[in-house]
Amino acid sequence: MSFALYLVGYLILIAGLAYGAFMMHVPQRWIIVGVVVLLGLGIATGAVRTRQRDPAE
Repeated sequence: MSFALYLVGYLILIAGLAYGAFMMHVPQRWIIVGVVVLLGLGIATGAVRTRQRDPAE
């Protein structure tokens, strides 16, 4: 549940940044590249931040 919430927030952030880049007339290919990079970064950081800690530690 926490990962899904983290991912939804990150998707809203990415959508806002992509829309802002579109309004600034950034070429579409660079917007797509930025979205793909940010999605990968969001999934990686979300997995790290929401993973369960090992109780033995």
